[in-house]
Amino acid sequence: MTKFGAILRALTATATASTLLAAAALLAPPADTAPTGDFDWPLHRRPRVVRPFDNPEHDWLPGHRGVDLGGVPDEAVLSAGAGVVVFAGTVAGKPVVSVDHPGGLRTTYEPVTARVTPGLRVGRGTVLGTLEAGHPGCISPVAACLRWGLRRDREYLDPLGLLRVAPVRLEPVERRGSGG
Repeated sequence: MTKFGAILRALTATATASTLLAAAALLAPPADTAPTGDFDWPLHRRPRVVRPFDNPEHDWLPGHRGVDLGGVPDEAVLSAGAGVVVFAGTVAGKPVVSVDHPGGLRTTYEPVTARVTPGLRVGRGTVLGTLEAGHPGCISPVAACLRWGLRRDREYLDPLGLLRVAPVRLEPVERRGSGG
């Protein structure tokens, strides 16, 4: 019985460890999600998402590698997080601002008339420029749309993943007649 008991204890310990590792893997966030942290909306108020992120299966396929946020012309566009401005100029005829953040992240904002220059350190909420009207895909009655993009190195991610979401808190429901 002693040898059998030792084998049984070893098997039980192995099964318990395997179960805990499997549970940890299920509870961990997926590796391809954007990290959360000290990021916020790039507009002063929580904007309407006019067009969501739609990452194609392959790089060469069409998709929407950012989100379109409803705004108004000349509205201030803010840096979503602390970083360094790496680009403020025109790409394919559209004014764009790009900010590098720690961890290999880069956020992009278009169409934005820049008030910043490359090399400038910015904090979360720093005004990068003003929103222009005329972004394709902006649906009426929205007057202007900010295309907000996010990349980690060369991989496009959903920028909404940067935002902290308040946890859902469930409260117990009192049972009728329980007296409590």
